[in-house]
Amino acid sequence: MSNELRNYLSLSYSELEEMNLAAKESRKNRVAIDKIREERLKYLRDEKRIKAVTVLFSDLEGRLHMLDYDKKFLVASYDNLTFDGSSIRGFTAQRESDLRLGIDWAAFYWAPADIFGAGKVLVFGEVIDKEGTPYTGDLRSVLKQFAAGHYAKNGYTLNAANEIEGFIFRGVDAEQEYYRTQSFEYVNTGGYYHSLPSDPLRSFIDTAAEVQRAMGFENEKDHPEVAPSQFEINYGYGEVVQAADQIQLYKLICRQIATRMGLTASFLPKPVVGVNGSGMHTNVSISKEGKNLFWDPQGEEKVSQFGWDFVDRILTHGNDTCLALNPSVNAYRRLDPHFEAPNQIKASATDRGSMVRIPIGNEKSSRVEVRSVAPDANPYLVMLSVFKTGIEGETAKIDNLRQAQRYLPDNIYTALEDWNKAEWATTLLGADVKGRYADLKQAAADRCPRLLGTFVKTPEVMYHHAVYNQFLWNRF
Repeated sequence: MSNELRNYLSLSYSELEEMNLAAKESRKNRVAIDKIREERLKYLRDEKRIKAVTVLFSDLEGRLHMLDYDKKFLVASYDNLTFDGSSIRGFTAQRESDLRLGIDWAAFYWAPADIFGAGKVLVFGEVIDKEGTPYTGDLRSVLKQFAAGHYAKNGYTLNAANEIEGFIFRGVDAEQEYYRTQSFEYVNTGGYYHSLPSDPLRSFIDTAAEVQRAMGFENEKDHPEVAPSQFEINYGYGEVVQAADQIQLYKLICRQIATRMGLTASFLPKPVVGVNGSGMHTNVSISKEGKNLFWDPQGEEKVSQFGWDFVDRILTHGNDTCLALNPSVNAYRRLDPHFEAPNQIKASATDRGSMVRIPIGNEKSSRVEVRSVAPDANPYLVMLSVFKTGIEGETAKIDNLRQAQRYLPDNIYTALEDWNKAEWATTLLGADVKGRYADLKQAAADRCPRLLGTFVKTPEVMYHHAVYNQFLWNRF
């Protein structure tokens, strides 16, 4: 039966952009959630062409999960959506497996039918425990509570924008097949800014950018990156939870489009030795009543004392939070000083080897860029680590903190040791979730060679949490 006969919802890209931007604006303006919920429920009841609602949530490592609910069922039962938490890595044990999914009605998206299928809309979920409170292992909920708390207490709006790099490789299952091929095949070898208008890399970037635009990302620029077959698609900043949601959507969009083109979008931090790796530079600022608190035209590098205090706390806890920002064995290949690696625990306006960079800015755009983040990190954990550390962390009593000769770990074992002994990591997540996260990272590390060596090993790809191979996960 043809899709046309089914009469499922399929909107033009311009209609999608208009609707998604309107939803984004209401989220930005903090419209009461009760009002948004009633609007969305009414829309779902009235729009007969919608068949299902895709609810998205993330596990402790940041792996995105999706559940499709029949629209009529969801409208009737949205306040009682249960699932088995023991089947999600890092969530509950089998003996306490029941969890519930709440709906974050403000985080609602209309997606292109040609990419996601006709008759569907997307919404982010919130994991709720059996007591009816936000589940501590759902870092999206933890981040949301943290941001709401600082808005209520201090009037702070936490803003973020991410520059997410990735690679495009030939073949739909390039990562899953790595154990057999032992290599990745580029689709383009042109390098930075060099790509013909119709080659596979440029076609991929163009398509992904169109989808992001339609989903309200408010694109800024896109281009091939330094390494062969590497890409980056930039978009505007947003409130911190929305920004983290967009990271998950960005990677989902890229993977979906690549698959449709017979390719693989890979967010391994360093899939190929000898060329630049991929990062997820995280640009952050804090505003209050519309004023950027990081901006001071008279300050050092035009950054306020508030902003510099934020930076000093990030640097103080650089080793404590490294595992949160660089969660995989492969991530430590990227922290290689020969490839502009941000492995130095210092701050600089110019040195791209610094963990923190201070970009040129103005009253609107003044920000701090944390460069040491890997693209496979849990975006909610990244945002929580950066903002909670920058606002509430300690400041080391050492001379020349911003230029001290200190370095991030060059392997996951050292990062794990730092994480396990760090009191600040316990403050970030609580002892239970901190320990569960460390256990997951230890399990991946123990299945990989202890010394990285000079070529990418099969286990660091195959046991990478973003590789969609349920069979292998179940063999952990």
